Amino acid sequence: RAIAYRLLVPEADAEAAQSPVRVDIATPADTVAAAAVDVVARTGWTADELLVALDRVRLSPPYDLVSVLIGVNDQYRDREVDEHLPYFNTLLNQAISHADGAVSRVVVVSIPDWSVSEFAAGDRRGRVAIAQAIDDYNRAQQDLCDLRGIAYVDITPLSRELGGRDDMLVGDRLHPSAAQYHAWLDMIEAAARHCLD
Repeated sequence: RAIAYRLLVPEADAEAAQSPVRVDIATPADTVAAAAVDVVARTGWTADELLVALDRVRLSPPYDLVSVLIGVNDQYRDREVDEHLPYFNTLLNQAISHADGAVSRVVVVSIPDWSVSEFAAGDRRGRVAIAQAIDDYNRAQQDLCDLRGIAYVDITPLSRELGGRDDMLVGDRLHPSAAQYHAWLDMIEAAARHCLD
């Protein structure tokens, strides 16, 4: 069984959020039963909002794998990295606890860079500043993961490569499409398999 603190599903595809096909992106079907994945986070949440949800939701640990992808909305809302990190660290503590104390069964996915999207063109901060903020968040998250021995998957370069293409975004021109999520699959799946070995 697995839990995803942020499931990789396209924003415009609400029905897919419950689909085992989408779950396969974060948890290989032949390793973790797709139907046994608990999904907690939703699009738009910040790290502190996810923590509140984790306190309210009924979970059934221990989990074989816990995946975490959080922080883009903290950055979008102009929160400083130093404000985000304590919440992120608490999420890592919860993830490890949900994995029965096994740091090796937790995988963190980097924040994708939305600065390359069409939506970002109209943002007052500008593309360069957004990309720099994403880098700052990711660097801080990776440093903490490295310090704690948690697997970290850097999908950000790939998100930059693909994020400006029409077929890689949903209709809002901001959120990744299923095609973009699937492009990240090999990197995430490799880390998930390693966590489960």
